[in-house]
Amino acid sequence: MIDAGRASGVRVLLDTTVLIDILRGRPAGDRLMDLRRNGDQPCTTAINVEEVARGLRPRERSAASRLIAGLEILPLGSPAGWRAGVWRQEHAGHGITLSQADCLIAAAAFEAGAQLATGNPRDFPMAGLSVDHWPVGE
Repeated sequence: MIDAGRASGVRVLLDTTVLIDILRGRPAGDRLMDLRRNGDQPCTTAINVEEVARGLRPRERSAASRLIAGLEILPLGSPAGWRAGVWRQEHAGHGITLSQADCLIAAAAFEAGAQLATGNPRDFPMAGLSVDHWPVGE
């Protein structure tokens, strides 16, 4: 894990869709390199690590381990849990069901002041969250 104290630039939380595209050699890998060149700090959460691990092809394991080792892992503490629950409740009141995992990922990004990079921006309609659409699967 990278020491957050050394980080400069903007934190960018890489969602699972983006991490998978990086592993599969798609253009998201180039965007990750651009982040690093610009001094921005790529990060993710333990939830994203679990989602990547669950969907790995056997030949991707070592590359995935190296990718994850180079990312800051944002914490999921009480403030993020509370925010995620409030977002789910608010959206449910409007008939919109948000997944627990997506809300926790979004809350970790929000609490850390990070931008969320995802291939599925519609999964993250939370007010105040900075979402950057990285087209995936291309």
